[in-house]
Amino acid sequence: MSAQPPQPLKRQRQLDLYRRARMTMPGGTNSNFRAWGDDTIYVDRGQGGRVWDIDGNEYIDLRMGYGPVILGHGDARVDDYVNERMRRGVSFSLTSEDEVEAMELLKQLTGWVGKARMTVSGTEATMHAMRVARAYTGRNKIVKFEGQYHGVHDYALVSVTPNDMADLGDEDNPVGLAWGRGIPEAVTRTIIPARYNEMAVLRRIFERDGADIAAIIVEPVLGNAQGIMPRAGFHEEMRALTREFGALLIFDEVKTGFRFARGGAAEYFGVTPDLATFAKAMGNGYPAAAFGGTDEVMSVLPDKVSHGGTYAGNRVAAAASVATLRILRDTDALASIHQVGRAVQAGLAEVINERGLPFVFTGHPVMFGIMFTDKMPTEYRDWANSDHDLYDAVAVGMHARGAMPEPDSREPWFLCEAHAREDIVDRVVTIFADSLDAALEQRTAAGVPVPTKHLGLGKEIG
Repeated sequence: MSAQPPQPLKRQRQLDLYRRARMTMPGGTNSNFRAWGDDTIYVDRGQGGRVWDIDGNEYIDLRMGYGPVILGHGDARVDDYVNERMRRGVSFSLTSEDEVEAMELLKQLTGWVGKARMTVSGTEATMHAMRVARAYTGRNKIVKFEGQYHGVHDYALVSVTPNDMADLGDEDNPVGLAWGRGIPEAVTRTIIPARYNEMAVLRRIFERDGADIAAIIVEPVLGNAQGIMPRAGFHEEMRALTREFGALLIFDEVKTGFRFARGGAAEYFGVTPDLATFAKAMGNGYPAAAFGGTDEVMSVLPDKVSHGGTYAGNRVAAAASVATLRILRDTDALASIHQVGRAVQAGLAEVINERGLPFVFTGHPVMFGIMFTDKMPTEYRDWANSDHDLYDAVAVGMHARGAMPEPDSREPWFLCEAHAREDIVDRVVTIFADSLDAALEQRTAAGVPVPTKHLGLGKEIG
């Protein structure tokens, strides 16, 4: 099949701003994850399920800010409420009724959280949850899984995104790999890496170090590897293991919270943790986050554990959370997102099957990945054995054709309620098909083999 060539993107204003920004900002951005060299995108505005860069190029947004925008950019229901509330003042270092209602809604929607507090970011939420777990248990070590991302504090940056799986150590005895410099070795030693979905490895870790393990922290799905799902029974077995050894279970629901279901992944998988962290979708893009847990575990606050923050629970974040969580509670927004996600997946599956490529869908229709592989992935190490170079080439090609997934195969696609209203399915599928064909043609021209699926493989799984 011959791919349709894209219209050249306008880039001059962005290149000029990139050169200007690099004079004051490392990489020209406020996050390493946004620094794409000469291809760095500088956004002008967003509306619904679309964004426009400062050169006027329009994209169907399949990143949604890495997941926060659950309803759509510029949602008037949220923005109007925030605007009305913020005119009463934003930051007092005093508590407003908006904060109280936001945490009441969080408690109501999750159904298991007894107490919760707001923070400003998911990074802070996981940091505080880990601290609470250590304080409650009187233990020092936290187990985390390879490839899972829990923010950018020192205790989270262990075994996150290596390209070379050899850096992670032996499969039966993973090593703690600090992600970047500046993390004290003593901090790294308090984190024990494990392999997602590998219960035998996890049990050996607890049999060796269980007396000093405060908690397991886990993304219920491996969000930093296209949303790899747990195998059947994994969460239940992990829940039982932590209870056996007197440790806590922390669900990092920064990505899955209020997205997989109103009650997040805990509701979706039917497993109740001791603590959980929330952010992203709870504020539809506003910088809102929280951590919460059972009454018993959260009882270490306020007297025994330090937690605070000048901007924690600020009026803007609290109001955005109130408005967003009310909408998710009172409307069928999540059902609409699930429906459009399934429709997109069906179209993509048809395209890939027609080309005879092995693939699986990972994750959930509201947050899914496309992995070119003939093996069902169960952990981060499986990502390395997928054809992630092909995926990355397709994603970059989609940018040139008017849709924007993250140009890194580790990051899933995120969909929002506005995508359902905007009828984006056919357009996204066509853009994906043309980008895939172009990537395959480039491979053929370069003499690189194109994988083909074996009988019975290549069906959509998710």
